[in-house]
Amino acid sequence: MSDPIITPELVALDSDLGSTHTSVITRLAELLAEQGRTTDPQELAQAAIAREESAGTGVPGQVAIPHCRVESVTQPSLAFARLSRGVNFNGPDGDSELVFLIAAPAGGGKEHLKILSKLARALVKGDVREQLRAAASEQEVVEIVDKVLNPAPKAAAPAAVPATPTGRTTVVAVTACTTGIAHTYMAADALAQAAQGRDDVTLHVETQGSSGNTPLEQSVIDSADAVIFAVDVAVRDRERFAGKPVIQSPVKRGINEPNQMLDEAIAASKNPDAKRVPAGASAASESSASSKEESWAKRIQQAVMTGVSYMIPFVAAGGLLLAFGFLVAGSQVANVWEQVLTTHSLTNLPGSDIVADGQTYSFDRAGLWLYLGAVLFGTGQMAMQFIVPALSGFIGFSLAGRPGIAPGFVGGAISVLLGAGFIGGLVTGIIAGLIALAIGSLKVPRVVGSLMPVVIIPLVTSLAVGLIMFLLLGRPLEGIMTGLTSWLNSMSGSSAIVLGIILGLMMCLDLGGPVNKAAYLFATAGLSTGDEASMRIMAAVMAAGMVPPIALSLATFLRKNLFTPAEQENGKSAWLLGLSFISEGAIPFAAADPLRVIPAMMLGGATTGAVSMALGVGSHAPHGGLFVILAISPWWGFLLSLVAGTVVSTVAVLALKQLWPNKALRAMTRQGDPQAINA
Repeated sequence: MSDPIITPELVALDSDLGSTHTSVITRLAELLAEQGRTTDPQELAQAAIAREESAGTGVPGQVAIPHCRVESVTQPSLAFARLSRGVNFNGPDGDSELVFLIAAPAGGGKEHLKILSKLARALVKGDVREQLRAAASEQEVVEIVDKVLNPAPKAAAPAAVPATPTGRTTVVAVTACTTGIAHTYMAADALAQAAQGRDDVTLHVETQGSSGNTPLEQSVIDSADAVIFAVDVAVRDRERFAGKPVIQSPVKRGINEPNQMLDEAIAASKNPDAKRVPAGASAASESSASSKEESWAKRIQQAVMTGVSYMIPFVAAGGLLLAFGFLVAGSQVANVWEQVLTTHSLTNLPGSDIVADGQTYSFDRAGLWLYLGAVLFGTGQMAMQFIVPALSGFIGFSLAGRPGIAPGFVGGAISVLLGAGFIGGLVTGIIAGLIALAIGSLKVPRVVGSLMPVVIIPLVTSLAVGLIMFLLLGRPLEGIMTGLTSWLNSMSGSSAIVLGIILGLMMCLDLGGPVNKAAYLFATAGLSTGDEASMRIMAAVMAAGMVPPIALSLATFLRKNLFTPAEQENGKSAWLLGLSFISEGAIPFAAADPLRVIPAMMLGGATTGAVSMALGVGSHAPHGGLFVILAISPWWGFLLSLVAGTVVSTVAVLALKQLWPNKALRAMTRQGDPQAINA
């Protein structure tokens, strides 16, 4: 790099930067801004503080390494402070006295990440820490860091690696943190140093960080007696370790307690009942943030949310294509698209009258427009047919990894065939995932193990799901789905309004979280049936989900002094997210001030849901917001419900912020502290 990663101007020696990690990080971010290393010190500080609060960056030796990657950083940089009074960074041995802020550009390559990671690894060593404590000047600190980042060349390592001495336990480890800059490599070095000082263990470590990684040879993994996962994120290619005894914990434990983890791995290698890595284990279902096992209820909830997340692209693409088909050819294309596509082509365009199922349909837009509309609608219809199989398949994937995908899709297809709908898809996805997970955890000979993920588990699980659905659950689930559809179709008047209120409250409660997604799933799953009740539910859900970002954007425009500078900036774009039906545009506001924002948004969402249902608004499109207004009828009813909810939420949030002032915001205004944004 042309510019040094640290300069004397980025060093603060024996300074008092405040009593909290927030104040220390903020001051170091300002140092970087003063030297032109970041265009937005507030964004940098907020990102580093958010990382700090999710998992403290204090490490042994009273050192802290807050770090982040953000767009506003112009070049990889370090700011260093030797504090005159220690500050709590959740380190294992008390308050931290040496603090490095590592700032990396969000779009940078891997080379600068390797440099930053090298520094983090060096701080595990006591001699580097002592040199920093003894440094007499800012320039001396820069020289110490430069020696770490640009060490003198070492003699070439021996070509051959000695065999593991007899009596030693061979352990392989994987380390990974959320950003992949510091803790990933510090944990690897801490474990490696601990292993070097022992004569009972041989360790091989794979780092899965942002600066790249070299996977362990499969032969090394196969010869290992146990595995350590010191991770805060999912382990890549976890199935390589299938069948091995495993010890798993957050990455910081690898830094703070490396010897204890090695002891546990050795004990697990000698325990026939130790927890093992299952075949085809799902990365999505790992408990990476905690060493404790998640409850089955929590894992299943996460699996359902994963299924919904993977299903949404099918819904969005299919629903928008349906809407475009209506736009191009008219609403009656839904009745004739199959007839048009199977009997006509670009060289044989349809006329204005189409006969389908014994009925004649007349179109104003004949010829090319009708044919293109049928193409769009037919493509969307095919995408919509994957909704339930995708939901089921990816629930299975979340629970059991890749072996759960095929049985889940099979179960979803059976659910569609039997009329069990999305309820059947939920059930078959969970059944497929649990059966595949159970089979994958069986101990089998190695020759059979290679066939388990790709042949045996999908085959046996698909058969089991088919038998369960056809012989036991299919008809009861179909009856439930039929009853639900009939109930929805029968709703009118006050009962429909109550449902609209409930859906509106759900859409605005957690703004893209599990409750929001449950309401959205309820709406989109029924949309494929084409009945009027399902389309009314879809319209109410979409309109309610649009309210929070639009209302908060409007509120920041009307009374900007009630919002932080960061919220004011978010408000400039939130309205566009709202018009596009992206509820997540309101999350920054809700995260900063949940007690005022969320109730106000729920009030507006409930208003919108009630008005939409009262006016009988229906939507053929499951996504797109205002941009699919032509697929919504009556369009004026949709706009009226959206405006009503937006006005209610805007007034409510301004009233709450005015009558119940945010103390942190007032403190920020008095002190000029851009970080004091949480009430």
